[in-house]
Amino acid sequence: MTKAELVGVIAKSAGVTKDKAAKALEAYEVAVAKELKKSGKLILVGFGTFSVVKRKARIGRNPQTGKAIKIPAKKVVKFKAGKDLANKVK
Repeated sequence: MTKAELVGVIAKSAGVTKDKAAKALEAYEVAVAKELKKSGKLILVGFGTFSVVKRKARIGRNPQTGKAIKIPAKKVVKFKAGKDLANKVK
């Protein structure tokens, strides 16, 4: 599903215009990013948990040449589905 398709589904189920649904989705994305940057964790009961984890620097390989390359450390966002969401997917 693309972002545009998601906006369409949200608009239809909420009974609002696609423009309003797109603004709501954008506000959600901004709020999640802001909270993850601030505290590193966001828990949405029943839906899931977003968290920021640190990946260590490591040595990788260029698949074309086989040459070793250094991959720097970085922070990545991790998501763990909540019980309700997991049960809906089963």
